[in-house]
Amino acid sequence: MTRLLLLNGAPGVGKSTIARRWAHDHPGTLVCDIDLLRTWVSGWRESFFDVGDHVRPAAQALIGGYLPSGDVVLPQLFARAAELDAFAAVATDAGADVAHVVLRDPLGGAAARFRRRCGDDPWHAEVVRLVEAAGGDAVITGHAERLDALVASRPGTLVVDSVEGDEDGTYAALVEALGR
Repeated sequence: MTRLLLLNGAPGVGKSTIARRWAHDHPGTLVCDIDLLRTWVSGWRESFFDVGDHVRPAAQALIGGYLPSGDVVLPQLFARAAELDAFAAVATDAGADVAHVVLRDPLGGAAARFRRRCGDDPWHAEVVRLVEAAGGDAVITGHAERLDALVASRPGTLVVDSVEGDEDGTYAALVEALGR
């Protein structure tokens, strides 16, 4: 049976990095990165949130179309249960299993980690700008708090410590948590 692996977590905690690593080690896995899909829409910088609202249903269609033939890993912040449930329903409708994993900074340093994050992802600079405009560290801390509440309300959620600078250890912990 195929599986949708929902890699959830605060911005900068390593979701995309670990998703790419998972796919590399599990050939045939689709990495459906909504942030990357967003950049395929003209004007995405000027309408970041509106484009995201339009891209999510497109991502759901892509995931639903792919799951009958292979696994999908989805690195995305899901702080609202309804949004998480919508993606899980796509997998269930496709006859696939769902694994919800929250990557969490074990030291509670998600905001500081976000500020230190760097990379070539085209959306990163825009996300930094939006977070700063919305309140900076308080935004990241708020996401982490909402994720903690989401985990507490869903006993089946797996939590994996994502240690900054230890991609190998984080990945090994994910593999262990998933049992494969």
